[in-house]
Amino acid sequence: MTLAAPEPATPMPAGLFADEAGCPRCSWCQATPLYRHYHDREWGFPVVDDRRLFEKLCLEGFQAGLSWLTILNRREGFRAAFAGFDAEAIAAFDAQDVERLVQDTAIVRHRGKIESTIHNARRVLELRREFGSLAHYVWRFEPAAVDRPRRITREVARTLVTSPASVALSKDLKQRGWSFVGPTTMYAFMQAMGLVNDHLEGCHVRAAALDARQALDMPCA
Repeated sequence: MTLAAPEPATPMPAGLFADEAGCPRCSWCQATPLYRHYHDREWGFPVVDDRRLFEKLCLEGFQAGLSWLTILNRREGFRAAFAGFDAEAIAAFDAQDVERLVQDTAIVRHRGKIESTIHNARRVLELRREFGSLAHYVWRFEPAAVDRPRRITREVARTLVTSPASVALSKDLKQRGWSFVGPTTMYAFMQAMGLVNDHLEGCHVRAAALDARQALDMPCA
């Protein structure tokens, strides 16, 4: 009896990888289990919590010139060093705190980025007085569906490093005195906080992130 040849495995779409159970994910999170957990549970899911939004704005600034995995591996150190990213607490930091943080090996010890975090915390308090919350301010820059690509493939994703919305957010924050908030940094922030969903077509998380956005109660003043 001649056995039939096995059916060839369906090739994984470009930009995805499959884990041991065959679950497809965006390839950028392949390096470590921590990275995969971040991809599956956080990246692209909408966030309206002010503390988490401010944390991400700060950490995206620290990432400049580095990989996000470098920052993610130190995130708990950053949280401990910066009072859990409580903007009111950080706004009260002084020169002694800067010197303390420059010596803290649990974070990226970049004086300019440390000073920027303290400076931007003070700007958060100003935004809250004007808009009621950082979340209400940030979500005003969510792009309309018609301004987004219809399908997120690897080829499309490679072009998504800035957008008109991230340029507008960057420009407005800079006019308000913020630092380390360039258009590319702001696009990465928007990807991570769910203002855009850039999980690739075929990634098992994409639909869950879309569902979370549909269920979101939009922040108001």
